[in-house]
Amino acid sequence: MPRRFPLRPLVALTLALSAAGAPLAQSPVPAINLPTLGDSVSEVVPLGEERRYGDWIMSQVRSDPAVLDDPLLQAYVESLWQPLMRASRAQGHISEELGERFAWETLLIRERAINASAWPGGYFMFNLGLIAMTAQRDELASVMAHELSHVTQRHIARGVAGEGKNTAINILGLLLGVLAASATGSVDGGIGVIYAAQAAAQQQQLRFSRDMEREADRVGHAVLAEAGFQPSGMVRMFERLDLANRLMDSGAFPYLRSHPLTSERIGESRQRISLAGTELPPAGLALHSLMAARSRVLMDERAETLGTLVGLEAGARDAGALPQLAARYTAALAAYKLRQRERGDAAALAARRYLNDLPETERAEVDQLLTLLRAEGAALAGDGASAQALLGELPAQAERALLLAHAQAAAAPGAPLRDRLRVLEALQTHLALQPRDAGAWQRSARLWELQGLPLRAMRAQAEVHAARGDLRGAIDRLRAGLRQARGLKGADQIDVAVLDARLRTLLTERRAMFREMYPNAELPPGE
Repeated sequence: MPRRFPLRPLVALTLALSAAGAPLAQSPVPAINLPTLGDSVSEVVPLGEERRYGDWIMSQVRSDPAVLDDPLLQAYVESLWQPLMRASRAQGHISEELGERFAWETLLIRERAINASAWPGGYFMFNLGLIAMTAQRDELASVMAHELSHVTQRHIARGVAGEGKNTAINILGLLLGVLAASATGSVDGGIGVIYAAQAAAQQQQLRFSRDMEREADRVGHAVLAEAGFQPSGMVRMFERLDLANRLMDSGAFPYLRSHPLTSERIGESRQRISLAGTELPPAGLALHSLMAARSRVLMDERAETLGTLVGLEAGARDAGALPQLAARYTAALAAYKLRQRERGDAAALAARRYLNDLPETERAEVDQLLTLLRAEGAALAGDGASAQALLGELPAQAERALLLAHAQAAAAPGAPLRDRLRVLEALQTHLALQPRDAGAWQRSARLWELQGLPLRAMRAQAEVHAARGDLRGAIDRLRAGLRQARGLKGADQIDVAVLDARLRTLLTERRAMFREMYPNAELPPGE
């Protein structure tokens, strides 16, 4: 029977497999000779254990400021991700068990570097720099399809089976040291931990094998086509990355170090396109242009960078409608971030002049995005009344991005009280269905504070930590809420009971997690 590996060595090897290594030497591509999927790999790394490994890694990452929850960008990424997931299921790459066991969750990382990565248990990270540099949705979707295929083909588990336990243990010591430093405040946040571990793994020269990369290309191409995207997006993305990296060899493309491009990979991708026949015309160009523009602003919010982007209010060099629209959106959002509302409004209104130049199918969606942009600017300027007026009435079943836009407006000074109450009610309904939505909990906490209900705000703050996998932080907030309740005259006993019950639940979860990770250790005091 194959040996099963413990949690920590696999985590270390995962970081190594995702790490930046020197490009593979150009040589004839050997025949693919990978372990077959099924019982052999699953016995080495069972699906449930791999998910727990991923959960553990994400608990170190989610609280990092570099992890971005921007409702509009997250909704856009999900609009590309879900068709890929459905296509992968339809093609048999995601079995019923795999689909249930893994998270299939995407995280956005506030980084300029061009990068994407797959992690154990079905977690995926996409840098804003990657979104900002793509010209069409099909290019971005091709990277997503490739990363999705690394997980559906269980390349991480194969790497463990192929490299063996000893290789993983070689990296384990430094990884645990970095995590310990992070826990004591010596390293800045979870993303810093990941990058530090990747730097160590680079020295081990471990990476997804050439055959795994080619398999992810092949499977990803088929998934991309099945999902309704242009398969040529993968070729364009390869060419864009290759050209940009050769012209700007400045280390800004870590994706190419962990996923090295070779002439064989590019050639095989072109051959698949030639065999596929005629493609449908590209779709969603205007929406993608705005989301790439939004990424360009949010990936670097330093004042000097935002000041440069505001200069795009004069328009783009390209006279086309899409570049002009994207330039004005970029300038408006950057101005709003700098609290320059008049300049932001002027740029947003200038963007509307290009609506009639867009395909009719895209005008309504772009019009709504420009309205949301102005409402965001009003809320950032502290004008809640204008923000709410721009947004209008909150629909009964609003999508998450619209609901959180209303929550932002309701929290701004001057927002009508009735709107705040309506948003709180809608948030409670949403969170009953999506209890792990950290962003919605965070906005709820702020609104409860404004309502003068500190215990409900404290509970919501605790749920933010819990949703991010930070059980210790959640427990601390709940305990602080109970201490505060003892000093409050007329504290609502229902709120107190909710805090107490939630504390007991999270303590039980934390004890179970501790015993699983450290079966021979005693529980720390207070646990």
